[in-house]
Amino acid sequence: LYVKNEHARAVWDAVLAAGATPCGLACRDTLRLEAGMSLYGNDIDDEHTPLEAGLGWIVKLPEPGKDRPPFVGMDVLVKQKAEGTTRLLRGLELVDRGIARHGHVVCDEGGAPIGVVTSGTQTPFLNKAIAMAYLDSAHSALGHAVYVDVRGRKLEATVVKLPFYRRPAPTSPART
Repeated sequence: LYVKNEHARAVWDAVLAAGATPCGLACRDTLRLEAGMSLYGNDIDDEHTPLEAGLGWIVKLPEPGKDRPPFVGMDVLVKQKAEGTTRLLRGLELVDRGIARHGHVVCDEGGAPIGVVTSGTQTPFLNKAIAMAYLDSAHSALGHAVYVDVRGRKLEATVVKLPFYRRPAPTSPART
């Protein structure tokens, strides 16, 4: 919500009176991570393309027989679409006890670096340690075991599909 400073207190009080619960950035971060939502500066940035980040659905690339005005980075995206990417943003569920954090190195079984964690936490709703990481495409298959270097300890993790949390399908009310 954007409001003028002189109205902020009244809006805050009205939102609380309506039943809202205040929360901070850490709460926002854990919930957005459970939902597999990327945060600019952590999970998406100028160094990664939308295709690498799993956000290809937001980019309209040229189609055969249809004219499309060029845009910055279009050539790179067209090439990645045709040839594939060298890295992909993937979900990780930690098998071992510990928390993967932004910047932790992800390794293969032999200890060779294959990626880096962009976001990670212990989730309040799913009650498990999760992370998102850019992984080399060769190591990004779902179900693949990888290892996160957390202060010198190699913690096993499994590559999983995003989002981590999916809202249950609504049920129809019983007919009487």
